[in-house]
Amino acid sequence: MTLNMTEQILIGKRIAILIAFKGFKDEEYFVTKEVLAKAGGQITTFSDTVGVATGDDGGEAPIDELLNRLIIDDYEAIVFVGGAGMARKIEEPDLQKIARQTTQAGKILAAICCAPAILAKAGVLKDRKATVWSSILDKSLIKILKSEGADYQNQPVVIDDKIVTADGPDNAQEFGEAIIDAIRLKG
Repeated sequence: MTLNMTEQILIGKRIAILIAFKGFKDEEYFVTKEVLAKAGGQITTFSDTVGVATGDDGGEAPIDELLNRLIIDDYEAIVFVGGAGMARKIEEPDLQKIARQTTQAGKILAAICCAPAILAKAGVLKDRKATVWSSILDKSLIKILKSEGADYQNQPVVIDDKIVTADGPDNAQEFGEAIIDAIRLKG
């Protein structure tokens, strides 16, 4: 899908982006945030620490709010960004709880790179199509999705109802556009 980026599709829509305080994937955060903001989305960045988060490539992102203060009903979409820091949080119960609460509330849930593994561990990808980061040498995240009942798709971006997954930074633009599409379809 190609969006007319002057179109303010998301005016009045609030979107929460969740990142690791140390080691978020720069492109996945900055490109996705830019796509959503250009479409009129109001972005709030959450992490488990207040201050300025640091990306894998040295980018800096001010944290607007702590994860434990996230009220899912206040947002149209909850977006998990990958990176080395998030890869260390795949088993994090609080993040899994956020994923479950997001789907229970009927909100858009999105994850890119390694973050779809958090959704899988939360049980929200069972019997759903999804993608996740992998490489020729590392297929461990695909194994997590499959072991948790997800229908792994070897695609850059996958939308299954209100869940959007993407495989990594090269597809951050398309990921952001897919989130916009999912919000638009939700109504």
